[in-house]
Amino acid sequence: MSALPVIAVTSGEPAGVGPELCLRLAAHLTYPWSPAQCVVLADKELLTARARQLGASIKLRDWRSEAVPALGTLDVLHLPTDAESVPGQLDPSNSRYVLSLLDRALTGCVSGEFAAMVTAPVHKGVINDAGVPFSGHTEYLAEKTQTARVVMMLAGHELKVALATTHLPLRDVPAAITRESLEQTLRILHAEMRRKYGIEAPRILVAGLNPHAGEGGYLGGEEITVIAPVLEKLRAEGMRLIGPLPADTMFTPPLLAKGDCLLAMYHDQGLTALKYAAFGKGINVTLGLPIIRTSVDHGTALELAGSGRADPGSLFTAVDQAIQMAYRERQ
Repeated sequence: MSALPVIAVTSGEPAGVGPELCLRLAAHLTYPWSPAQCVVLADKELLTARARQLGASIKLRDWRSEAVPALGTLDVLHLPTDAESVPGQLDPSNSRYVLSLLDRALTGCVSGEFAAMVTAPVHKGVINDAGVPFSGHTEYLAEKTQTARVVMMLAGHELKVALATTHLPLRDVPAAITRESLEQTLRILHAEMRRKYGIEAPRILVAGLNPHAGEGGYLGGEEITVIAPVLEKLRAEGMRLIGPLPADTMFTPPLLAKGDCLLAMYHDQGLTALKYAAFGKGINVTLGLPIIRTSVDHGTALELAGSGRADPGSLFTAVDQAIQMAYRERQ
């Protein structure tokens, strides 16, 4: 266990900012004293062209597991694109290439070749345009690992916000929140806060679904019929759960001080506040998978692709957090 953990970084949509953000990793880790080895999964020729376009002096090296990390050098596991990629111009022809990056990283994580995977952004729309149903990394990796339930959590600016539902139309959210699903989500969140963050008895703030957490049933009954009974059951087992709380005040300092993480009932309820506080520095963590997976908290930023102006902060944080989690799992 003395060898450095290997973190696989998928470069994402080739027309987006992912490839150029990955190039910046060559200078991020403090070689030769790096705590881990990073390997970028990408088309090597694409990275070469993007580096040339940006005027970046980076040595690209074919990845070998026994290679020693070197300053200014990026280790690359070459996977060729299906079509030439132009920054800012989506091409459905490369959608299966994007998924092949995920598949290769996942295979390496499951086999133990990689200690964790970090994902640069993909474009859901163009993948679906290619005829491949795709709702996001979280759902894709859950299906590929045959994981019955995973939890999406974003972390940044000392906030950790998990979601009871993810990429659903708002009209479908209430029916998706059942006692069974909520209990499973809370169990995963509780276990992963212990496993990935080392918090022995995590304090979890739980939002209500409706305005003012239902106002005692006058603004909706899900808090009474679904959320509260689940919280009572799990509290009886020793979990430290606070709620259901009105979502409009859950992110105020007095309440945040009482919790280690938060559970929101739907996507925008939780992530609007987090992205306001930490956009560009936050990360996405998939909880419940048999592997470690972190990701950036932003999209492909097609308008910035090829400009060199994209902020690598979120990718750097995602890599750093993946390394910490990998070492924690070794303990």
